[in-house]
Amino acid sequence: MPRSVNSVASRQRRKKILKAARGYFGARSKVYTVAKNTLERGMVFAYRDRKAKKRAFRRLWIARINAGARLNGTTYSKLIHALSTKDISLNRKVLADLAMNNPQTFSAVVKSVQ
Repeated sequence: MPRSVNSVASRQRRKKILKAARGYFGARSKVYTVAKNTLERGMVFAYRDRKAKKRAFRRLWIARINAGARLNGTTYSKLIHALSTKDISLNRKVLADLAMNNPQTFSAVVKSVQ
């Protein structure tokens, strides 16, 4: 019985990898095995950094809220605690935006919880 290799599926698999590796430098976009290794590594970084991006933004928002809070005579931790005790549900993204772009509104929020 002749050997069956299913070359159609094999070629499609390789084409998919090489198409995804377009724009890479040198053999990374031309040679299948090199492209596959590079692509796998890149996808690991992409997955990891999608999580890290969320952490980085949260740190940025906290720094901005803290800066705005200190201009209004309090600290980040005291402000967040006061907001939670008064049942004011503004998330850190909104608070950071207020602190940066609308300082008067942010001051009003700080005054309402003190």
